[in-house]
Amino acid sequence: MSGPDPHIYDFADFRVDPGQRLLLHGGVQVAIPPKVFDTLLLLVRQQGKILEKQELLLALWPDTAVEENNLTQHISTLRRILGDTRAENRFVATISGFGYRFIAPVEVLDAVSQGQEPTRIAVLPFENLGAGPEREYLADGLTEETIVALGQIDPLHLTVIGRTSVMRYKRTPRTLAEIGEELKAAYLIESSLRAEGDRLRITSKLIRVSDQLQIWCASYESEPVSMFAFQRELSVAIAEQVRLRLSPSRISALGRRQTQSPEAYDLYLHGRHFWNQLTGPTTRRAIEYFTRATNLDPHYALAWAGLADCYSSLPIHADIPPLVIMEKARDAVANALAADPNLAEVQTALGIFKFFLDWDWSAAEDAYRRAIVLDPNYPLVHRMLGIDLSHACRHSEARSAMQRARELDPLYVMHQSLSSQIAFAARDFAAAAQFARQAIVIDPEFWIAQLHLAQVSVESGDYEVALDALNKSGCLSVRNSKILSLRGYIFGKMGRSVEAFEIIQTLEAIGRECYVPPYATALVHAGLGQEDLALERLERALQLHDVHLIFLPIDPKWDRFRSNPRFIEVLHSCAFYAYPGSQSTLNSAPFLHS
Repeated sequence: MSGPDPHIYDFADFRVDPGQRLLLHGGVQVAIPPKVFDTLLLLVRQQGKILEKQELLLALWPDTAVEENNLTQHISTLRRILGDTRAENRFVATISGFGYRFIAPVEVLDAVSQGQEPTRIAVLPFENLGAGPEREYLADGLTEETIVALGQIDPLHLTVIGRTSVMRYKRTPRTLAEIGEELKAAYLIESSLRAEGDRLRITSKLIRVSDQLQIWCASYESEPVSMFAFQRELSVAIAEQVRLRLSPSRISALGRRQTQSPEAYDLYLHGRHFWNQLTGPTTRRAIEYFTRATNLDPHYALAWAGLADCYSSLPIHADIPPLVIMEKARDAVANALAADPNLAEVQTALGIFKFFLDWDWSAAEDAYRRAIVLDPNYPLVHRMLGIDLSHACRHSEARSAMQRARELDPLYVMHQSLSSQIAFAARDFAAAAQFARQAIVIDPEFWIAQLHLAQVSVESGDYEVALDALNKSGCLSVRNSKILSLRGYIFGKMGRSVEAFEIIQTLEAIGRECYVPPYATALVHAGLGQEDLALERLERALQLHDVHLIFLPIDPKWDRFRSNPRFIEVLHSCAFYAYPGSQSTLNSAPFLHS
């Protein structure tokens, strides 16, 4: 390649920084092989120009004779990284028999002037002033929708902190300066909601954290039917005040996000309110509201996406039989895609379904990357991409994706807890323990964090710490098989076989009344060293499409089984992988692949 390049190249939501040899997507570093990066750099520098294959070969391998197939593979890898599909090449076009051309518009920037970090802004919870407790969900919904709207204005230069982190400041005694410092935000948006007869009055202020200066203030009167216009107007006004570039196409897209039915919108906000609580009972309430919203507006993409998220997640956090929920989830995803495939929430819902239920992790990754292009500031999609990459044993990329989720929503306990899970899968047990403890500091009553602390403590040999964490987890959670099965596994590892068998009997007794994932008893048998019985339960889990089988490729508790032909057959039958070289991954220790 040539000497130092003083430029930076932006296209879509990607940035190519030749000086640091970085590819960024929505501000997050993307793992890319060196030669593939060189291929991309050659193409973007000559945007719109056809580069002959021989020209590319000579530039990439100046002193080596290589086959043309090497270039073809590099182009294929580049397309996957950029999220291109075979049917829609948005970036790299093949000129048959000749070469390649970079077709997306590229903005060339001066690298010297691009050293500034993106401006961080936080939308504080809308304060409900006299609108009545029945309007609380509306205040929360307006907070969330304003975050989404702002996040789509200028993703390269504006980072909007996620919903969960800001909701911690609802009715907080903390000062704006303290909030700004904790969130590392340069600006805060403070808003209130007040009912005046049949109308709502919303007052919003933009405050600069450094000196508490109120830069901008405006009031809006609205009926629910015009909330969509309010969100768009507010987003544009704030962006103008912060003096950031606006993308007309993105602002236009905001107007297409929501239904035009006030009643359906109202039901959708109720659904989001219950979905965000992430428990079995509240998820069922969310399903009720999302379903009613789609009945009123059958083309309401966001409501269909919410419904899909609920169905797809129930088997993992509420032990709902996957085969019972599968078609409902599939139908909800299909309806969301038919209504509007160009929403980040819809593509994320597709990815969640593909990951948890359809077991097509390559398709899940494609959907997540498409969602990030649509909205780089959507924390959930970065979190889910991190989980997908972790289970595919791409641990370095998984850490980067989860880091971006933490940056966008730094005080969300789930992000810290799942960062523990990702470190655990990569066999970085020290980091896994640290993230789990950080999650517990954020929310001592978050049972999943206690579960993650327990599992890493087992691998460190701290069985008593693990059992203590599980006791706390069991007190905090609704009934979930994961806690019982891990406790039984620990008893088995400790030689306390009587107690381990009691756990098996308890799981079987529960199973006579309701569904218990077969994976749960398989794990206890594994702890007892009963390989045949463990494998029998895993084979039964496969028949029932038990979603917990997704942990088989990465969980160290199954490492002793990895050379067993029956275990290998279960993994192959799951067919999680569709990545190049994935078949070899199934037969080897996953933590060797990063």
